[in-house]
Amino acid sequence: MSHDLKNYSRTTQAIHAGQEVDEATGAVAPPIFQTSTFAFDDCEQGADRFAGVAEGFIYTRMGNPTIARLEQAVATLEGGAQGLATGSGMAALCTVIFALMKAGDHVVGTSSVYGPSRVVMERDFSRFGVDATFVDTSDPDAVRAALRPSTSLVFVETPANPTVVLSDIREIAEITHEHGAVLLVDNTFASPILQRPLELGADVVMHSMTKFLNGHTDVVAGMIVPSNQEMRARIKPVHSYLGACMDPHQAWLVLRGLRTLAMRVRTAQENARVVATYLENHSKVEWVRYPGLASHPQHELAERQMDGPGSLISFEVAGGIEAGRKLLDSVELMTLAVSLGGIETLIQHPSSMTHAAMPRENRLEAGITDGLVRVSIGCEDADDLIADFEQALNHV
Repeated sequence: MSHDLKNYSRTTQAIHAGQEVDEATGAVAPPIFQTSTFAFDDCEQGADRFAGVAEGFIYTRMGNPTIARLEQAVATLEGGAQGLATGSGMAALCTVIFALMKAGDHVVGTSSVYGPSRVVMERDFSRFGVDATFVDTSDPDAVRAALRPSTSLVFVETPANPTVVLSDIREIAEITHEHGAVLLVDNTFASPILQRPLELGADVVMHSMTKFLNGHTDVVAGMIVPSNQEMRARIKPVHSYLGACMDPHQAWLVLRGLRTLAMRVRTAQENARVVATYLENHSKVEWVRYPGLASHPQHELAERQMDGPGSLISFEVAGGIEAGRKLLDSVELMTLAVSLGGIETLIQHPSSMTHAAMPRENRLEAGITDGLVRVSIGCEDADDLIADFEQALNHV
């Protein structure tokens, strides 16, 4: 039995979207269709499916029932057309770029975007005639000033990684559309539980589902959610032929993780509020950037644009990079590792890890200082996390 989930809360949608009882067996959990190809009843049916005049599956690179459930589930949460699942978040980004841009086009992006996202634009797509300008998208005027006649895409990550800077999606959407360009928003670091860019005017949303949507640090996956069927029709052929698809078992694991998305996001967020306040008041911490604090430069925007400040915190320890390294080497409960959005708390040093491939001058321009530490707060007890910070800071 299927339900129209549009009028339900995001919490209920996360639990039920893509979770229809299997008609063939009555299974409550969705089956894993671990197959590469699908049989046709006859030649006419096969021809009709390839021609697009008949529904049905052909080959898992082009579509699969388990993957389709996940694509519909995330689309329900984001409020868009059926998604396009990919093998990683970077595969999602590259698919959109290949589909929407051509030689001679220009993209304007968030300067402190996820490191590999910027590197692939500046180092790789530039070889095919696609130019990129990265600016502080928290300033809409900077976005407007960076636009060129050839700008066909604006790419915003908000909150940005690892600076936790926010950009005004609605205002940037207006600027982008006035220019006749497409707005792509990376919503990985908020998730649709806290932020829905399509409702604010974005044309395409992407995720690294490795992070919050899966939530268990055991899958690498990505998702593209177009705002409408026309946009999906522009991206889908490239998605199929580029081979950016995901594996059915991978999709099943993300579907399972999705069921607890709202609970995980809210628990981690409440922990982050407590930890951020603790860090801001600690004598050995120079500064803290967390949207839930009044000291955050875009605190008002966070309250207006998001349903909560999330669970990512950036901060700098007094004493610079060496003090930060001492802190990182001293944590016991928290895990020194890249990635984010899992049930466990992860802490890392972006300048030497996730953003090391960016030239130092670009990192500094984007606000990624040498001593910046990023922590993705998880679902442990907040008192235990504070105790771990306390003992680690005592080593500094």
